[in-house]
Amino acid sequence: MSEIEPLLEIMRRLRDPENGCPWDRQQTYQSLVSHTLEEAYEVAETIEQHDLAHLPDELGDLLFQVVFYARLAEEEGRFDFAGVVRRICDKLVRRHPHVFAATRVDSAAAQTREWEAHKQREREQQGDSPGLLDGVSLTLPALTRALKLQRRAARAGFDWPSVTGVLDKVREEFDEVAEALHAAPGSDRVVEEIGDLLFSVVNLTRHLDVDPETALRRANRKFEHRFGQVETRLRAQGGIEQASLAEMDAAWEAVKRSEA
Repeated sequence: MSEIEPLLEIMRRLRDPENGCPWDRQQTYQSLVSHTLEEAYEVAETIEQHDLAHLPDELGDLLFQVVFYARLAEEEGRFDFAGVVRRICDKLVRRHPHVFAATRVDSAAAQTREWEAHKQREREQQGDSPGLLDGVSLTLPALTRALKLQRRAARAGFDWPSVTGVLDKVREEFDEVAEALHAAPGSDRVVEEIGDLLFSVVNLTRHLDVDPETALRRANRKFEHRFGQVETRLRAQGGIEQASLAEMDAAWEAVKRSEA
């Protein structure tokens, strides 16, 4: 028996119209999306925390999402899990001719360029618009989508020649935010300028080969930890709600010094 068969059978029973689980029976493609995103982020978090002992659990949760979608499609006569597997196998073989055919590539960077070129050719063959930025999913997190858009534009040569120019652009966008705040506080212009600043910061992460989502998640965790320590320090003084801003700043700096 295939290793996946028990999971497929569990999925069939969960969706059984008479004896299945009420929650599982009422799910749709749309209702599952938020759960799928959550499971994907939990995989990422487990990896970033180097908690590899729990990685099989999180990968299983993510795999179950794929099985769930495939079951919904099978019930509608669209495709089944086997069809999903066939599609990805065909795609991987097709996009790795240097492994499964006679062609060769010299590096991972060269393979990435060839992979993207192959995807572009596939889009053109399917009659899709050949624009370089077409096909970057609108549902991606904004930081990730910005990164993908910039990478595609860079492949056409639309890029800063060095990180120095990117840093200058970040400073320029920061100044434009400050100018907008002075000239029109609370306006759409401020929102637009802040967006430009964030976009330029993502460009900086790309030039430094840093994933912006990873960097921001790390900053979130650091802030969460430090704020928790501030709360602990101020608890003896009646709690953070009773503390002045100066007291909170002092506690924050004390936490930072303790980490040095």
